[in-house]
Amino acid sequence: MKIAMIAPLEIRVPPEAYGGIELVVSLITEALIRRGHDVTLFASGDSVTEARLVPGSERFLRNSDKSLEEKAALEKRNVMACLERASEFDIINLHLLSEGLALEKLFLCGSSRTPVLATLHGPHRELDECERQLFLAYPGYYSTISLSTKQLLPEKEKFAGVTYNGIDFQSYPFNDGVREGYLLFLGSLTPNKAPHLAIEVARRLGRKLLLIGAVYEPAREYFQTKVEPEIDGDLIQYVGEVNEQQKRKLFAQADCLLAPIAWQEGFGMYFIEAMASGVPVVTFRRGSAQEVISHNETGFVVEPDNVVDMMVAVMNVPHINRAQCRRRVEERFSVDIMVDIYLEKYRHILE
Repeated sequence: MKIAMIAPLEIRVPPEAYGGIELVVSLITEALIRRGHDVTLFASGDSVTEARLVPGSERFLRNSDKSLEEKAALEKRNVMACLERASEFDIINLHLLSEGLALEKLFLCGSSRTPVLATLHGPHRELDECERQLFLAYPGYYSTISLSTKQLLPEKEKFAGVTYNGIDFQSYPFNDGVREGYLLFLGSLTPNKAPHLAIEVARRLGRKLLLIGAVYEPAREYFQTKVEPEIDGDLIQYVGEVNEQQKRKLFAQADCLLAPIAWQEGFGMYFIEAMASGVPVVTFRRGSAQEVISHNETGFVVEPDNVVDMMVAVMNVPHINRAQCRRRVEERFSVDIMVDIYLEKYRHILE
């Protein structure tokens, strides 16, 4: 099968550090190639892949000196570069939202018969009216990464179903022995991820907390007022952004992952990365949390914004079987399972 994959240009494929969508695109692309499919990847020029790479930009756009307008223009050109060659492919799998949906409407109303599957990695909230009209006008097939993201969308035809994200769980070392025992927060340090609540939980329990993640400009004031003053280098430590190897080492020694999410988490790659490492997840009941985490088995899903419940859950982490956490990922969230489902969707659409 000849497949085109369109990735965002914001982060390279695969990401060196942060980049959930780009990681998923990379895992799907490389697995499809291993299975003998012909894949062309439309992504940033510094991407690393066995696929045929068509660069939409010289390098990834995050932290570049390009304006928002320039970035948006490059994203559109990246989609257009694929759509202009649509006849070369059996199917196109898009991993963008607004830019892709808008351009695909023009493309699918034209003469080409190449089908498009849009994998929606969001939304994380109810659509505004403009976004709603754009989504309803999109004539192609679409899938979501969780039931919770589907529930935020208006009903429309050509829903190809839910495809949960997967990871190469075997690449995450499993430590069933003695750990250093710190609490771990992983993610961008933004109000949506609410690291200030993780800090509150850690301080009230007297537990060491490592904060892992980048500080991006829109959330800098939040970081400087809500997070940075609490970092003491002892109980509360800020490690910063880490690469994939460093992240795996940190998971191997963590007691649990604290995820006090304040938004509708679309999936949460860090949920399954933690569980693959034998790390239970303690989070709030928002978004996909209940779909990914099995309460009392692979972690705890507590009432939103309830710090006391989160503290109690952390104290009960020793009762969680770490091997069960890893089995959960192997049985439901492996790369092979994810790619099996994507291939099933591609074939169904082509038929």
